[in-house]
Amino acid sequence: MIATPDRTPLSREFFDRPVLDVAPDLLGRVLVRTTPDGPIALRLTEVEAYDGSDDPGSHAYRGRTARNGVMFGPPGHVYVYFTYGMWFCMNLVCGPEDKASAVLLRAGEIIEGAELARTRRLSARNEKELAKGPARLATALGVDRSLDGTDACTPEDTPLRMLTGTPVPSDQVLNGPRTGVSGDGAVHPWRFWVAGDPTVSPYRAHVPRRRRS
Repeated sequence: MIATPDRTPLSREFFDRPVLDVAPDLLGRVLVRTTPDGPIALRLTEVEAYDGSDDPGSHAYRGRTARNGVMFGPPGHVYVYFTYGMWFCMNLVCGPEDKASAVLLRAGEIIEGAELARTRRLSARNEKELAKGPARLATALGVDRSLDGTDACTPEDTPLRMLTGTPVPSDQVLNGPRTGVSGDGAVHPWRFWVAGDPTVSPYRAHVPRRRRS
């Protein structure tokens, strides 16, 4: 566990950079989720980069829709989507407006508010599993589509804020293929994680979904 991380909010300029610069630099940063029941703070340990129209794996590859509109800017805002008819996943928008790049938050360590997170993740066998995977992370923090478009880099006590935390040294950052991405986007090694961290989710290659008969 990281002791006394820097509580300074990350600036808009931090996110206004190419997605492949922002993604690994998010590791070790702290996400604070403020709720009526209390705050939860999470140290990011695993992320994935998605590069808009240049990336077949991105939701924005074929252009702007009602679902992905937040991805087109401004940077530093939260993009939340619903997947498989049951789960929410959370991203942070980066790069210049209209570029539509974002970083998927895949996993992290709950450093404050673990008891509250546990009430939402009753199936977790231990604290390392509370936010081990993007849907689990969103569930533990109580994130849904109502938070889509939230500004995460403001000093105010907003529902979601990104803080400076304690950046991870580059020699402790690994990268590889993104989890579950198919087609041409599968070749990009744009998943980044903290080496040896027990909260990092296991890698799974894409498996085509079978139609129900």
